[in-house]
Amino acid sequence: MSPDILKTVFLPLALFIILLGMGLSLSLADFKRVLQSPLASAVGLFSQFVLLPLIALGLIRALGLSGEIAVGLMLLASCPGGPTSNLITHLCKGDTALSVTLTALSSMLAVFTLPWIVGLSMTHFLGDAATIQLPFLKTLLQLFVITILPVALGMWVRATRPGFAARMSRPANAISLIFLALIIALVFVREKDLLGQFRKAGPGAILLNVVAMFLAFTAARIFRLSRPQSITISIEAGIQSGTLALAIALGLLDNDRIAIPAVVYSLFMFISGGAMIAYFGWWKNSTLEEKPFGNA
Repeated sequence: MSPDILKTVFLPLALFIILLGMGLSLSLADFKRVLQSPLASAVGLFSQFVLLPLIALGLIRALGLSGEIAVGLMLLASCPGGPTSNLITHLCKGDTALSVTLTALSSMLAVFTLPWIVGLSMTHFLGDAATIQLPFLKTLLQLFVITILPVALGMWVRATRPGFAARMSRPANAISLIFLALIIALVFVREKDLLGQFRKAGPGAILLNVVAMFLAFTAARIFRLSRPQSITISIEAGIQSGTLALAIALGLLDNDRIAIPAVVYSLFMFISGGAMIAYFGWWKNSTLEEKPFGNA
């Protein structure tokens, strides 16, 4: 596949389908459920929109990351969760309804927070190079348009044709996973000379996943949330949409190095997710009971 076709057709299509699939899975009922457990929702959103970016910044400082690798880590931290987090939560005996609600909320909020975080990160970590290659205001507007329109379209379809949306939601999610695998493969094929950057970005991407899960779970327990709710918040903070991060880095920002942390993260999150399932879903299965959404 030529680079031009990858950039102009494949990646924009992947990004559109990913975001459309997010919109197809969202409904007003998802947001109304916040009222049933406001504390759990607040802790979950705090973990994802405050704690996660702070962890990314801390890792960037601690590991001495800079340039595109630092921007890539911040891009990951600003992406919402996705259907993968809902599935892992279910298999871990977490609070599935809370997971769906947090995914819905983070998907909508990220439409507005992601462009700002990525834009500011590029200005801070890339300096003049970011201004020359990717003008801040233009990039910001592009991110807003390319994220808002497909999500809004998906939600409109869900509201007007719920049956069709329900049938298409699962195929859209499956296609997203296929796109994830293909994009990762293409990055490796195109950028063999960047393998050294993978070693540099690897620790930060892996630690972002592990530390976010641990601290989010700890925060939930500090607020005396139930074990299923704590598991859910941990997964929602630790399992971000690597596919979305890859599509933005390669398709919109057109920067392979920014995509490197997302490649490592997207591969590792299945390992950490599998470990969560093994521990909470199987080994701890006899000691965990899922509580109704809204019970702290």
